[in-house]
This record gives sequence, C-alpha cells and structure tokens, in this order.
Amino acid sequence: MIKNFLIIDCIGNNDRLGLRINKDFFIHNFQSENNKNERLVLEVSNFLNKHNVKLDKTFSIIVNQGPGSFSSTRVSLAVAKGLKISKKINIYGYINTDLKVFNQENIEKLLDKKIIEKKLIKPIYLS
Repeated sequence: MIKNFLIIDCIGNNDRLGLRINKDFFIHNFQSENNKNERLVLEVSNFLNKHNVKLDKTFSIIVNQGPGSFSSTRVSLAVAKGLKISKKINIYGYINTDLKVFNQENIEKLLDKKIIEKKLIKPIYLS
C-alpha cells in the first residue's frame, strides 16, 4: 500500500505536483512560459522542502506517463527515475486518462483500483 507519495503530473498543460504525507494532501500548480522543463527539478525540490519531506524507502513517486508533450513527459520521467536511483524509492506510473480530476480522492481511487504500474514506465507522446 502506498501511503506517502509525490505525484508528478507534468505533461505540458496545467502542470502540477501532489504530495501526500501522513494523510495530508498538498497540491502545487505551476506554469512557466520559459524553461518549464528546466524548472521541474527546482519545483519538486522546493515543494518537498516546504513540507519537510524525507525521501526514503517508504516513500513513492507516481508519475504521469502521458499522453502529452514529448519533452515534458521525458523530463517528468527523468526526474522521477533520478529520485528512484538516488534515494532508493519506489516509482509508479499512470496514464493521463486514468486520472480525470487531480485531487486526493481520485488519486486514492487510482491507487485502490491498482491501475498504476510499477513495471517499466512506458511514456505515451502526442504526435
């Protein structure tokens, strides 16, 4: 069961991060006209630091696999995989259409239905 997690939903439009820590849920929306993909690491780092999150083996990352912008999807996956490698945390993926509304209730439904995948993340790009 996934208890504490960071969810990265950055596929090109309405980019946001979600964080569940000890049953509290926080959302951080961000948009940037320039260098949005370069800012993702900074946005994630600041968001985790703001809520005093300690990344360890009990923490998970859930990342949107698309469909979406090629560069946004690739950067999201790269950030998630970088955290997985450096902090030894679990990474899961979901498809954009499986999460209709980005809120705690719908994310928990996604987790309960076991729609997320722990297997190799397979991005889906818009053409």
